[in-house]
Amino acid sequence: MTADEIRLLAVRADLSPATRLLDLCCGTAGPGWLIASEFGCDYLGVDRSEASLTVARQRTAGLPCRFVRRTVPPSPSGHFDVVMLLETLLAFRDKAALLSEIADRLVPGGRFACTVEDGAPLTVEERTAMPDSDTVWPIRLNEMSDLLLRAGFRVTWASNVTAQHLAVAGALARRFAASRDDSAGEIGTRRIDALITGHRLWAEWMHSGRIRKHLLIAEKL
Repeated sequence: MTADEIRLLAVRADLSPATRLLDLCCGTAGPGWLIASEFGCDYLGVDRSEASLTVARQRTAGLPCRFVRRTVPPSPSGHFDVVMLLETLLAFRDKAALLSEIADRLVPGGRFACTVEDGAPLTVEERTAMPDSDTVWPIRLNEMSDLLLRAGFRVTWASNVTAQHLAVAGALARRFAASRDDSAGEIGTRRIDALITGHRLWAEWMHSGRIRKHLLIAEKL
């Protein structure tokens, strides 16, 4: 995601210094650092990787940020004004269970801010071609809206950002390919080849319209 997209989601989710924000699958807290720096909210980041959380804690030193190591679901107890899930909804096969969990953590009127990979489920051939396909579960946008409604949400805003993500995926694929030999020495041949293949496939799918990328805000009823 670009910084402008993160800021746009934060504004649409009505973040402020009084906001209690839960960032699920926060990784190294790149978006979390930006949001805590510019919006000053009470931030709790959750991720299953201790290595990522170590970087996140260093990155956000001096900011109102806390972190918990956990595999989601379940999410930490408590109630929040906003729950954020960026670039990770794709990894959850059972999205209904995830959305129910998120609804339980939000106060009435709370907002769920996320990114959505909009498209039909992968075919057998696509799943064979995509590295780590057990974490690749796109969903049609109308089906996502239906799941949100059943979980007690209404979609209040969505924006198609496919063009921006197509440009980024293509640029990353080219950069990874150009530095393949050097990168293989650092992270291994299998990992760099998976990154190249994965980004090329995402770029191809977004270019053809097979996958569309959206920013989305939903409000708990």
